[in-house]
Amino acid sequence: MPIYQLRGSGEGSVLDGVVQGADAVRSVVVTIRSLYDRQEHKFAGPYGDNGFLEDYVAKVNGEPIGCVVLVTRNAAGQTHVVASYRPLRSLLLFSRLLREKFAGTPIAEHFAASESSR
Repeated sequence: MPIYQLRGSGEGSVLDGVVQGADAVRSVVVTIRSLYDRQEHKFAGPYGDNGFLEDYVAKVNGEPIGCVVLVTRNAAGQTHVVASYRPLRSLLLFSRLLREKFAGTPIAEHFAASESSR
């Protein structure tokens, strides 16, 4: 599903809570993609009547990370994105990097704090 069609919410294992609104979700998706050193899709295709499923692996700062993404649309055209990342070490690194990228915005609070601020 092209990211320009997002009109809803997003959540996932790198997030604490749910990101609401098309602009916020789009910003998170674009920023996530910008952090990948490389990305290799294992599967991408339709899921049911109103969904899209994606399974891929990537590298972030040289670390391997895998993700399964489910995008669903309801009858009102609202989109919901759910992403599950693995392994935990890479997920935590990725979440901290995203917090840095969104520093100074309300979106930053959805991501893990740096290790030094724990």
